[in-house]
Amino acid sequence: MTIDYASVNQKQLEQDINTIKKNIGKPTYDDYLHMRKMERWARAFTVLGYSMAWIFPLNILGALFIAIGSVGRWTCVTHPVMHGAYDKVEKAPRNYTRKGFARGWRRLLDWNDWISPEAWEYEHNIMHHYSLGEKDDPDNVELNLEQVRHIKLPMFVKYMGLFLFTMVWKFVVYSPSCLNALNNLQRRKAGQEEHYSCMRADAWNPLKPQGFHLLIKLYLPYIAFRFVLIPLLFLPFGSDIALTVFYTTLLAEAFTNIYSFVLILPNHSAEDIYRFEEPSEGKGEFYLRQILGSVNYKTGGDLNDFLHGWLNYQIEHHLFPNLPLSQYQKMQPIVKEVCKKHNLPYRQESVFKRVWMTVELIVGKTNLLVIKRAEERAVAA
Repeated sequence: MTIDYASVNQKQLEQDINTIKKNIGKPTYDDYLHMRKMERWARAFTVLGYSMAWIFPLNILGALFIAIGSVGRWTCVTHPVMHGAYDKVEKAPRNYTRKGFARGWRRLLDWNDWISPEAWEYEHNIMHHYSLGEKDDPDNVELNLEQVRHIKLPMFVKYMGLFLFTMVWKFVVYSPSCLNALNNLQRRKAGQEEHYSCMRADAWNPLKPQGFHLLIKLYLPYIAFRFVLIPLLFLPFGSDIALTVFYTTLLAEAFTNIYSFVLILPNHSAEDIYRFEEPSEGKGEFYLRQILGSVNYKTGGDLNDFLHGWLNYQIEHHLFPNLPLSQYQKMQPIVKEVCKKHNLPYRQESVFKRVWMTVELIVGKTNLLVIKRAEERAVAA
């Protein structure tokens, strides 16, 4: 479904979206408790996974459960908390607010991952959400992988290379990309030249500031905890069991990368998704772009939504990024009706179909739709 961008009544759309926002109400303690339930589910999957991690071949299923727990922790806790979804809940502990979560030493408790919390907060909350589908969007898959899309290789080689990439993408690309984005912000403030590639040699050099932060402050703590400490905890039961847990942890890491890739990238990447040549002007156009640049997966029911990381409400999330998870279920049919009213596409399909559409985009078989506001204005005139 293509749209006549210039004919959309952006002022009315703004009013309709703002009305939804006014009727939502403030986050409640029940919303906070709902998020804590998702956190318990994530931890339960992790514990269940490690309870099977030493038993072959059940450890393969255990690795999958560990991955579900890791991704659940990121998407169902870190994601909304770092958007400030529970900041205004009176009884919510400080470590479940944006100012307290994963700050300082609490990073090891709240979100010990490959990614810097501060860097991800800037890259995701600011750059991605407020530049969706634009050149400055760090998650613009079509632009980021332009060389891959146009490289002259047999298609099966591209497919295989992409599959291997999904197993390591968080620490090979996403983590250094987030850190590079934050460092670029600091460089701009200092009047210095920005670095547009996160894959430079000095990005991995521990003698350089960015490489030191990446390798010493991010990677080593995660490696020490996940791949050294946890297997060692099983050593009293025998070296073979500890070694099996180590291998299971490696497999779980691959599953975690694949799982998070599958949930995250298809939200804004396929041939029916729009990208934009110019920044948006005004709140109405901003709302319009969040709808045109996003897609939902199957929604409804806490278990289904948990397994989708609540990223299946991507349209609603981009319209209201700082809301508790539980409120997306309530507003989803209302947002869908607003889209229908304005004759806007409300894309919602199986995550598996959207993954395949994203793969076809990455290997260069398809392209995003492009909106050039200047051309639209000319047509309208």
